[in-house]
This record gives sequence, structure tokens and C-alpha cells, in this order.
Amino acid sequence: MKNQFLICSLFLFSCLVGCSKGNDDQVPVPPEETLYFPPINSNEWETVSLEELNWNTSAEQPLYDYLETNKTEAFILLKNGKIVLEKYFGSFNASKNHSWNSAAKTLTAFTVGIAQKEGYLDIDHASSDYMGTGWSSLTPEQEVQITVKNHLTMTSGLDFTGENSFCTDVECLIYKDEPNSFWYYHNAAYTLLDNIISGAVNEEYKEYFYEKVRDKIGMQGSWIKTGYLNLYFSNARSMARFGLLSLNKGIWEDTPILDDPNYFTEMTTTSQELNKSYGYLWWLNGKSSYRIPGSEELFPGKLIPNAPDDLIAGLGAFDQKLYVVPSKGLVIIRMGDSANEDELGPTSFDNDLWEKINELIN
Repeated sequence: MKNQFLICSLFLFSCLVGCSKGNDDQVPVPPEETLYFPPINSNEWETVSLEELNWNTSAEQPLYDYLETNKTEAFILLKNGKIVLEKYFGSFNASKNHSWNSAAKTLTAFTVGIAQKEGYLDIDHASSDYMGTGWSSLTPEQEVQITVKNHLTMTSGLDFTGENSFCTDVECLIYKDEPNSFWYYHNAAYTLLDNIISGAVNEEYKEYFYEKVRDKIGMQGSWIKTGYLNLYFSNARSMARFGLLSLNKGIWEDTPILDDPNYFTEMTTTSQELNKSYGYLWWLNGKSSYRIPGSEELFPGKLIPNAPDDLIAGLGAFDQKLYVVPSKGLVIIRMGDSANEDELGPTSFDNDLWEKINELIN
């Protein structure tokens, strides 16, 4: 395994300081390390230096060089909420917006949890309870077997082999497998959650999200419909704000945004046994195996071997990255073009990037 000695050292260190609690537990920030939250509707954001953290300053420029070589446009690293690194490349800058691509699935999972807490939906109920019947080409008996949770966990059983796996038209939504019997990264099944939320709350999904999440934590940005896709665009700091909210398990400073600890835990731990590295639209590190978009294969080992085991992530096409590491109080954002191939979800770039990050923080 690449960098096996480094990985083992990281694991032993985390055990010595009492941060590791096992594969499926989310590890809290140590109580003596209070999280900082930037003020709402302000560009103010406190910083902390590499020197203050006693991190490896000589690794900063090699990290930037690696990021620039691999087509990065924005990179932010937070420690306990404060900015340690914030770097923009080329013509990109702090005010420019970028698509999150599938990293924005985490926003949708979060919003589903809020709607459930507010009593609008139940993720164990049929999705047709909120979209109405006849949303697919399935029989009524087949359709009612698909729950909201199936859409959250990529286990709907809808056919993913069609010509356009993004298509949400009735004729594209065809039965393939029994729900909960197969895991496949199917974007159409995910996109239907917009309709599920809208039907449940009787309000357009994006407006509900703006009110319940975006505006409450000082994010900017917008959902923009592009073909069948509903893409979220924002600046890098807005993604960092959401990462900080997730680091604090749905609470912004003293204000609960997702006021449901049980749902947050379910969302960020293994949601089914078909892909142990997947929660509710969140990717999970430190598990014994994983599946990836575009493949039916089960791979042994951890999703990102060089990353901490408790990392949770939003991962989008063309290497959009939202990393949250509770045991280290880290939130890391990367926006840009694809570093290598135009892949969805986790890529080899994740592991190589974490090699560079480890050189900085250890």
C-alpha cells in the first residue's frame, strides 16, 4: 500500500491522542479546540498560520505547485474553522463561482434531513408519497417499493444502463433490480430528490434550501438547472462554510441548522452493506471496501488510503472536493478542472492530494 508507514503512523498517533473511535463512529473535535465560525454577511474570516499550528512550512509551496499543475482553481484549508490556506490560481479569484458538480449531493442530503425533522417527509416512506404516482415506467407495485432512502443511498433498483443515466423522463426510469439489492451511482435517481423535497414541503426545492441552509450560514450561490441536472454554483468560501457546518454536525455556532443528530449520524456513516463507503450521498473513508461511479465492481480497501479514516467527503466530477475530517478539525476545499481523467466521484487525485496534505500537517 502506498505510503503504508505514513498511514500506520497517522493511525497510531490518532489512537494515542484519543481521537479514533472506530470505523463507523464520527469523531468529535476535541473539546479544548473550540470551533470558529465566520460572521454572516461579511467577508471577515479569522486566520491561523502554519507556524502557530507547528505545521511543516516547507511543504506549503510544493502543495501549491502540485495543485496548480493539476488544474486547480481554488483551494481552502480550515483548521477548527479558521483559514490556514486560501489560494486561487490563474484568473480565478475569491469572488468567482464554480460548479460543485456531485459534491452538491451533500447539500441535498442535508436538506432532506431538515424536511424530515420538520415533519414534511419520512425517508422510509415511498418516494411516490411525495412525487405522486406514475413518475416512472415501473408498475405501481414496483414504484411503491422505492423509498426516499433508496434515492439517498443509490439503491433504487432503477435501470442505470440506458443511453442517458441523467434522464429523469418517465420513459428513462425503468425497473432493473429490486430496491436495496444493488448499489450503482445513478444520477437520475438522485436528481429526483429535488421533486421529492418540493412535493413534500410544497415549495420549490431551491427556495427551501436557500431559506433553510444557504442564508442561515452566510453562503452565496445558486442552484441552476442544466439539462436534467440541477447544479449548485458558489464561490469556494461558501463551500467551506458548508464544510464547517458539517464539521459541527449540522450546527452553525449555536444555531441548529439540521437539528437531528440521529439523521446526521445516519447520513455520514455506512447506509447499506452494498457499498460500505457510502452514506446518504456522502462518501466515507476508512471502510473495508468501496464501489465507485461508472462501475459495478467492489474494490477492497479504503476509499482514500492516504486520508484519515474518519474523513467524510462530497466528491464531484472534474475533481471538485469537499473534505471534512472531524478528528483533526479540518475542512478542505478544492475546485477546478479534472486533474487527470474526467471521472465522477473519487479519483486517484484524492489519494495523491492527501499525500501532499499529510506532508503539510504532520
